[in-house]
Amino acid sequence: MNATPPAVDHANAALRPEAVRHATLEVDGVSVFYREAERADAPVVLLLHGFGASSYMFRNLIPALAGDYHVIAPDLPGFGQTTVLPGVDFAYTFDNLTSVIDAFTQAKGLTRYAVYVFDYGAPVAWRLAVKHPQKISAVVSQNGNAYEEGLSPGWADMRRAWSAPTAENREALRRFNTPDMIKWQYVEGVEDASLIAPETYQLASAAIARIGDEPQMDLLLDYGSNVKQYPQLHAFFREYQPPTLAIWGKNDPFFLPPGAEAFKRDNPRAEVRFVNSGHFAIETHGAEIAAAMLEFLNRNVKA
Repeated sequence: MNATPPAVDHANAALRPEAVRHATLEVDGVSVFYREAERADAPVVLLLHGFGASSYMFRNLIPALAGDYHVIAPDLPGFGQTTVLPGVDFAYTFDNLTSVIDAFTQAKGLTRYAVYVFDYGAPVAWRLAVKHPQKISAVVSQNGNAYEEGLSPGWADMRRAWSAPTAENREALRRFNTPDMIKWQYVEGVEDASLIAPETYQLASAAIARIGDEPQMDLLLDYGSNVKQYPQLHAFFREYQPPTLAIWGKNDPFFLPPGAEAFKRDNPRAEVRFVNSGHFAIETHGAEIAAAMLEFLNRNVKA
């Protein structure tokens, strides 16, 4: 019996497009953790996660896209493995999250890219699009809101805090960071909750426990700034009309289907699809979303 392990061709393994690397890059006093499957000269797809998540949510999507695209997914400040360096005074606002991701894309040499946005990733991408419209090759929004009609009654506590940011109204938002509430956001509206791997919400909760509630409270309070900036985004859609796919979990308790349909109002190139899932639709319908995304990108972006 030969106990010698087979030789591994590390050079060729490193060139496989499906190989996903995990690394950090320091920008603006923040150590940005990211996942990347790099394929030379392929169009770039930037994946931006949202609240209660990290780039871990793209663990299956990245390999699905990597055969044809250069895929990169950073963790936003306040989430996952990204950390603010000691001694850096960082205010958790969506403007600052965008500044970090903007600097990250520049440091990575990304001059043009499609964006996949979800939840908090959407207002970050919308700011990037308004600031650098020439860089956006396409938009895929999976429950990443851009219109007032997409906001459900579930935003009532946040709206109250936006209009009156008292200590009491801020404190009322703390419950959104509890493990039970994070789990609820994953399973609500899902037909078969057994499809949701528990690690998804457990890792998100662990990150909040490690980093702290206060950054999340700051971002919930600042979310109202995103709504105020919707008109700038709509102007971007009308002028530049990027190929857009809104693929939505139709049972999302926070972002309603009319928010997906609204993309067509300002952008005649917008396509809208729904899947029978909730907020984290990628967890239950990941294969369907990946297939739709590949078809869309191959039609609109692929060189």
